[in-house]
Amino acid sequence: MARTAPKVERLADDGEAMTDALGEVLTVAEEQGTVTWGDVSEDITSGEWGRLIESGLLVDADGEGFVVDDPDGVREALEETDAAPDGDEDDGGWSQWDKLAALGTVGLFAGYSINSVRDAIGGTLDIALGPLADVLPFYVLILVLAVFTGATSSILQDNMMDMSGMGDHQEKMEKIKERRKEAKERGDDEALDRIEEEQMELMSDQMGMFKKQFRPMVWIMLINIPVFLWIYWMVFGPGLATSSPVMTLPIIGEVETWREGLVGPMQAWIVWYFLCSLSFTQVIRKALNVQTSPTAG
Repeated sequence: MARTAPKVERLADDGEAMTDALGEVLTVAEEQGTVTWGDVSEDITSGEWGRLIESGLLVDADGEGFVVDDPDGVREALEETDAAPDGDEDDGGWSQWDKLAALGTVGLFAGYSINSVRDAIGGTLDIALGPLADVLPFYVLILVLAVFTGATSSILQDNMMDMSGMGDHQEKMEKIKERRKEAKERGDDEALDRIEEEQMELMSDQMGMFKKQFRPMVWIMLINIPVFLWIYWMVFGPGLATSSPVMTLPIIGEVETWREGLVGPMQAWIVWYFLCSLSFTQVIRKALNVQTSPTAG
């Protein structure tokens, strides 16, 4: 249901009529196996039928009608939509929990500049990570934490992002550009006015999509920032302030301390963390087939 729920949410944003239309199509498809326009033409409009196909929730069944993609996921998402009280999700699909996570993330950013906040976060995480730091070489522990943050980031993106919607939006924009060009060539001012109105609506929809796509970033930062601050706290704390194991980094070579500058102002610990994080995140995304670029619905 990871990719089904966001599609149903987008339909719900279009109004109750769209979710009712989806429910009607789902009922007929489950009763008959497939559904055609003729089966539901008395209950839904042609525009609603087209929107369901466009959303990717209604797919062609090899020319023998249409079927609902992931019917169980659609039913569950419809139930959640019906059960959600008004105002539970607004501002581009952000729930109250999302907003609280964003507020917490803003507070965590203070740890980068305020020592007392960083010490509080570092000391708290050290209760769990300190024992690991006692038994693992620090470079191995950084690698483990980089894999952890990469895995959680990929899982959150996979479950909270729906890039198919962005792909559909881009396709609509391209079609509107083509229509606008044709209308200009014909000198059809009325058509141009209608197309401009459609462009304005799509731009408004695009802002809502950007807000939805930013949701996982809030949760990712809520997890990643404390981990990063703990590493910072360790490097500049008494445990690693005076000495650290000598290690050899790819391309860069041997480094003496974690505070050693390697790439401009970037110190060894930052470079090692990002090398591990970027490498393993790409592997994890590939394994989970996480889409981070727009695709057609």
